[in-house]
Amino acid sequence: MDATAPTLYLHNSLTGSRQPLTPRTPGHVGLYVCGVTVYDYCHIGHARAMIVFDALTRFLQACGLSVRYVRNVTDIDDKIIARASESGESAEAIATYFTAAMRADEAALGLGSPDVEPAATDFLAEIIALIERLIETGNAYVGDNGDVYYDVSQFEAYGQLSGRDPAELRAGARVEVNESKADPLDFTLWKAAKAGEPAWASPWGEGRPGWHIECSAMSTSCLGTQFDIHGGGLDLKFPHHENEIAQSEGAFGPGYAGIWMHNGFVTVDDEKMSKSLGNFWTIRDVLAEFDAETIRYFVLATHYRSPLAYSREALSAAGEALGRLYTALRDAPSGGDDNSNNAMSFVSAFDRALADDFNTPAALSVCFELARACNRAGADAETGNAADYAAALAACGARIGLLQQPPTAFFQDERHIGADGPSAAEVESKLADREAARAARDFQTADAIRDELAAAGIAIEDSADGPRWRRR
Repeated sequence: MDATAPTLYLHNSLTGSRQPLTPRTPGHVGLYVCGVTVYDYCHIGHARAMIVFDALTRFLQACGLSVRYVRNVTDIDDKIIARASESGESAEAIATYFTAAMRADEAALGLGSPDVEPAATDFLAEIIALIERLIETGNAYVGDNGDVYYDVSQFEAYGQLSGRDPAELRAGARVEVNESKADPLDFTLWKAAKAGEPAWASPWGEGRPGWHIECSAMSTSCLGTQFDIHGGGLDLKFPHHENEIAQSEGAFGPGYAGIWMHNGFVTVDDEKMSKSLGNFWTIRDVLAEFDAETIRYFVLATHYRSPLAYSREALSAAGEALGRLYTALRDAPSGGDDNSNNAMSFVSAFDRALADDFNTPAALSVCFELARACNRAGADAETGNAADYAAALAACGARIGLLQQPPTAFFQDERHIGADGPSAAEVESKLADREAARAARDFQTADAIRDELAAAGIAIEDSADGPRWRRR
């Protein structure tokens, strides 16, 4: 790790406390994040996890760490099979289509690709081997219906991640009677084949893996039986991640993941955004109206563990806030040095904020301090340093994937509010007409064009270099 980088402390969901990130292999971080079940288009709830862990990866790399980022694809699951049955297509065709759609959404959001993106159906041999190991260790058994179950009673730490007492879970269990299970809490590792469903050969007959075992097999295959960070949405904490721990540590011993990170829910009117509730917006729906960096800013402006309230108004406000940072970059001279003494004090403060449980709201507040310093320095020729402050602002933004485009491209993006007005070409044509009117001292026509553009959501700023425009 870079000797100048601060020690990163993260909230560990397993212990309920902050702890330093101490990579098992110095200088290298193994990160596993539970990915998407590909039966439909991804929504903004998925985007939050994607953006948070993409930004975390960028920051770790900026700190001089090598990151192996693994995020799985669940390409066989009850939901995929149900979607296939409804559509008359095969489960494989459904999974293939929505995997491609997910990757297109990620690219449109400007996300970096994980280093490894394992799909469950490509790891069937590893899944079967892990189930066999769990049977050998006495942590799993074959039911008389052909399913293989994990025996929760054999794992004393069950419930530690979620803080749930197995005895209370049994008392309040609302499960269908399954006489093949030894305990109501036991969960399925391998499902015996049903007519018309995809199935693969196994020592227990034709069937398919359960959801939980897939992640245990893929994470330990790609990162080893112990790795540094396991991430995912808060909704996965129980039972998915609880069951992952039971499986992985039942097979390989304690210490599966060093730190568990869970991002909070995206909410709509105080309810969790989910497909089951029907209160969700797909990533492509939102990208049709807002640019990718505005969405990223919207996500990162709230601490990753807190609920994130979704609304068009909140996204619009995020775009306005991001625009203030881009304005500082646009108006500053280029060629600055983000390592200068004045600039480095801001960069260090930015890094310290992120090192404190990845506090992106606090880090963004440093960006606004930088923008104000940049504006003040630009207005005072004697102060100078505007170029250095601008370089520092761009460097800070790059650490979390913001401020990655020319300011003009951001300001003129047709997806901003008011984008149902004139196209960029139409605006440029109107500006040319306005400049011609001003040159002819026909100020009445020039003002009328300015008012017309303002009514269409276009703001004009006259500068020494000519008129500049932006979408409001």
